[in-house]
Amino acid sequence: MATILAIESSCDETSAAIVLNGTDMRSNVVASQIKSHMRFGGVVPEIASRHHVEQITQVIDLAMAEGGATWDDVDAVAVTQGPGLVGSLLIGITAAKTLAFAHQKPLIGVNHMAGHIYANQLVAPMDYPLLALVVSGGHTELVLMRGDNDFETIGDTRDDAVGEAYDKIGRVIGVPYPGGKIIDQMAHEGEDVYNYPRAMKGEDTLDFSFSGLKSAVINHMHNAKQKNETLDMNNVAASFQAAALDQLVGRTMRALELHPEIKHVLVAGGVAANKGLRTQLTAAIEAFDQEITLQFPPLGLCGDNAAMIGAAAESLYAQADFAPLGLDAKPGLSL
Repeated sequence: MATILAIESSCDETSAAIVLNGTDMRSNVVASQIKSHMRFGGVVPEIASRHHVEQITQVIDLAMAEGGATWDDVDAVAVTQGPGLVGSLLIGITAAKTLAFAHQKPLIGVNHMAGHIYANQLVAPMDYPLLALVVSGGHTELVLMRGDNDFETIGDTRDDAVGEAYDKIGRVIGVPYPGGKIIDQMAHEGEDVYNYPRAMKGEDTLDFSFSGLKSAVINHMHNAKQKNETLDMNNVAASFQAAALDQLVGRTMRALELHPEIKHVLVAGGVAANKGLRTQLTAAIEAFDQEITLQFPPLGLCGDNAAMIGAAAESLYAQADFAPLGLDAKPGLSL
C-alpha cells in the first residue's frame, strides 16, 4: 500500500493527484486549457507547453493540500511518460524528477493509456482476464489484460482515432473544440438518415478505421453546399455517430466471442463519456449470451487526469518498478 503523488501533463490538461493504494483518490486537481485552444480548433503544442509551465507548481501544491498529504506521507512520485505531446510530457516529467530527487522518493513512469484503463480501478476492482475498449482523441484500441500491467492489443485503429474523428467532424459542422460532446448531444436530436459507410463491414477483424467515415461526411457536406442543399446538422451528427458506434460496439462484441474467458469489460478514455456509446454498449452486453460485467469510469475520470496515473502506478510500486532520474519523455509510447 502506497501513497502516491501523481502528475499528468501529456496534452492540454495539467493535473496532479494524491492516490492511496491505487484505489483511494484523495485529491485530483485538473487545470484545463480548452479555452486557450478553442479558437484554433485543436491543441497547439507550444501553447500547451507554456500553460503547463505556468500551472504545474500550483496544481501540485493544491493536490497535496486537498489530499491532506505532506512529503512524509508520500511514498513515490508517478508521472506520465507517454504517449503524448513531447513538450507537454517534458514539463510533467521535469517536475516529477525534481520533486523525487529533492525529497528522496522513488520515481515511477506510467503509460498514459494504462492510466486511462486503471481509472476504472478507482471505482471498482479490475477482474482479470478483462477486455478494455480504449477510446480517446489519439487512440482506439481493444486491449486484453490477463493481469496487472499485462497488456495485449488485439484490435487497433488503422488510421484516425475515434476521438480525432469526432473533433474533425465537429470542425466541419462548425461546433467549438472539443467537438465530441456536442456531436453526441446533436446526435440525440437527429436521426441516422444518411447511412454513412461502416469501415471493413463484413471483415472478420478487430481493427478499426474512421478515416473513410470522416471523408464520407465531409464530402457529403461539400457536395450539399455546391448544390445549395441544406442539411440537418443534427441528422449529420446522428448518422456519423451511428456509423462510429457500430464499429466500436461491433468490434467489442466480436472480441468477446473470440475470447469467452473474458467476464469483465472496461471502457477507458475521453470518448467513454459519450452517452450514445454507453447506451449502445450496455444494451449489447445485456443481450450477450454470457454474463459480462461492463464498467465505465465516472465522467470526471474519462478525460486526462492524474488520479488515473496514480492508480496505474500502484502495481508498479509494489513490483519496485522504479524509473531512473534520467527518465525521458516517450511521445510514441505504446502499451
